[in-house]
Amino acid sequence: MKKLILLFTGSVLFLSCVSKKKYTELDNKYKDTYANLQKTTLQKEKLEKKFTEIEKRVDNYNKKINSLRDFNSSLQQENSVKLDMVGNTAVISNSLKERMKETLSKINPAELAGAKTLKDSMDIAVAYNLKKSIDMSDLENSEDVNISIDKTVVMISVSDNLLFNTASYKVKRKAYKLIERLANLIKSEPSMDVMIEGHTDSRSINNAVVQDNWDLSVKRATSIVRILEKKYGVEPSRLIASGRGSSMPLYPNDSNKNRARNRRTRIVILPNLDKFFGMLSEEGVIKP
Repeated sequence: MKKLILLFTGSVLFLSCVSKKKYTELDNKYKDTYANLQKTTLQKEKLEKKFTEIEKRVDNYNKKINSLRDFNSSLQQENSVKLDMVGNTAVISNSLKERMKETLSKINPAELAGAKTLKDSMDIAVAYNLKKSIDMSDLENSEDVNISIDKTVVMISVSDNLLFNTASYKVKRKAYKLIERLANLIKSEPSMDVMIEGHTDSRSINNAVVQDNWDLSVKRATSIVRILEKKYGVEPSRLIASGRGSSMPLYPNDSNKNRARNRRTRIVILPNLDKFFGMLSEEGVIKP
């Protein structure tokens, strides 16, 4: 009987030890599983956050793509009146090409013979319209005025003998007729902007109202600009006043004759190509 009791007690103790060990193992597995679950949950939250960010980026990309489509559609609508530059190459729309062809058809074929690129043709077309706008017959007969056209730029060089007294920036009354002609030309051709450049000889100047040649050249340019605007009603946004001082002489400043040649005001007529091509289809140009 005692042996039976001892055997039973031993069995119970053995089973108790095994259960505790298994419990510990199970508890450890539970903890590991729980830790893995937490880790997986964190990874899931990170992935969800990344996915949300990706969705936002995709949405932004879609918005940009739609915006580009709208912009492209707008460009296509504007293409008939648009001029672009790609590098040094001019690119124009088909409708503008037709307008250019119409203009170029009126030009002497000999003048077109040297045009090798679209840019060359544009220069010739612009120059043609500018020449139509300028009646040079009277001005070229004056020894104080010289007019030249270099591609699309018209340059009128006027001696200071006609415009100003020595070391002065007050415009002479006899110069008003020329300035009025210039104003009429500018107003008759909206596709042109105008830069007035003052030039002096190399002799230094410094007095109560003029600091140096730079100052004198700028004051002379602005004097003419003010007359064009205030007396003859030229839109100021189309006028540019520029002073060159003695930095760009035509001749060496080694004689009275050469210094007189260097004292000049240059009127540079610059075609605004955007305006010009917008007007190519118009018939006729008003002459001053």
